[in-house]
Amino acid sequence: MSKLNIPDGYRPVLSLYETQTAIGTIKRLFEDYLYRALNLKRVSAPLFVEPQTGLNDDLNGVERPVEFDIAETKTNAQIVHSLAKWKRMALYKYGFPVGEGLCTDMNAIRRDEEMDNIHSIYVDQWDWEVVIDREMRNESYLKKTVSDIVGAICDTAEKIKEIYPELKVCLSRDVKFVTTQQLEDMYPQMSPKERENVYLEENKTAFIMQIGDLLKSRNKHDGRAPDYDDWTLNGDIVFWNDVLKCAFEISSMGIRVDSAALDSQLEKAKCGHRRQLPFHKMLLEGKLPLTMGGGIGQSRLCMLMLEKAHIGEVQVSVWDKETLTGCNEAGIKIL
Repeated sequence: MSKLNIPDGYRPVLSLYETQTAIGTIKRLFEDYLYRALNLKRVSAPLFVEPQTGLNDDLNGVERPVEFDIAETKTNAQIVHSLAKWKRMALYKYGFPVGEGLCTDMNAIRRDEEMDNIHSIYVDQWDWEVVIDREMRNESYLKKTVSDIVGAICDTAEKIKEIYPELKVCLSRDVKFVTTQQLEDMYPQMSPKERENVYLEENKTAFIMQIGDLLKSRNKHDGRAPDYDDWTLNGDIVFWNDVLKCAFEISSMGIRVDSAALDSQLEKAKCGHRRQLPFHKMLLEGKLPLTMGGGIGQSRLCMLMLEKAHIGEVQVSVWDKETLTGCNEAGIKIL
């Protein structure tokens, strides 16, 4: 059963009609800001891929993809979990030069997702990827890109507040960079999510770095697949959500694995069999470009900027009866 949190005294700022208009405005504005900031071109992307290509994102390795058979080809296809690996292959095939990148709408079904105020089985995000060179594979370039994305988010929020002055959301451009190990050192008795909440309540905007590998405690802060982000050069962009009073992840991103990082992380994750998949073979052989990229949640961004308490207020999905009843009683309008 999903978990529902009803903030005390919550009332939607915008009506259903105004919300629909505002969602469209946010998406148009943010795309313009993001494309200019990161030098991106819009491309078409798949809703599903063939499992044997190795292009689907396996997330934490336990989530079941939605798979179906195709009558004409007598083969199976999987709904994507994300486009993390597909984008890198596309940059290679399309011949993008260093410093340019692509962006697309990514729609996914994650049927094993635990549903709550900010999680749905339907995922919609801007998936972007940029070609870089060896000199750009460093923490300084990663941090600059994070600041550029946060700037685009804050520019969008300011424009939306000009259109809807009743909105009071205030997002900080001052990004605090902190590693998962530093968070564990600061708050050793807390869970990873509790650490994020405490840190974001004080700092408002943060990039939580180095996700995927084991910490000194021999636990992970969070899971990351071993074959797209370099675990030493990745992270999450997180804002403080003043409606829900919690840390609120907007984006997972990072500099992608090169052949050495892929080889090491496949070993750590006990996924050596993937070396024989087409995508992984090309990467290990140095045929794919060096890239950095990530996903930025569309519904998450709209939810944050429009001061919504539940992601179902900005996207259409499927919810359990208890969630629908609880939201209705609290005046939360689920689409």
